[in-house]
Amino acid sequence: MIRKAHAVWRGTGRDGNGELTTDSGVLSETPYSYKTRFESERGTNPEELIAAAHAGCFTMALAFQLQAAGFTPTELSTEAAVSLDPDGQGFKISKSALTLRAQVPGLDQAKFDELARNAEQNCPVSKLLKAGITLDATLG
Repeated sequence: MIRKAHAVWRGTGRDGNGELTTDSGVLSETPYSYKTRFESERGTNPEELIAAAHAGCFTMALAFQLQAAGFTPTELSTEAAVSLDPDGQGFKISKSALTLRAQVPGLDQAKFDELARNAEQNCPVSKLLKAGITLDATLG
């Protein structure tokens, strides 16, 4: 299975702007720019999208972990806070901090901790954040 997103950018890094589109259509020419990334202009940014992906992936992975262990959550609510920090002349994403609040009837703390830790370590987005990246670049 392959999921795709497409980015288009016009202009310089600080004064330019772009749009993000996903194959599903959830994002369709959604604006992003320096101002949506580093200031508070309306639009999105890569870190926000990574945070959404990580929160969603982890929460679904935990739901599967709980199901396999015989538990049904009433609610799993996860926030992912992705940090973008200075790195020399540029920036780096330094961490993704997950905060989970869960309601799971009949589950004790030790088992909850085990399942949550396993979901964090094994959800595909957590693995990606620790994985290598490939690039195929062509100048037309």
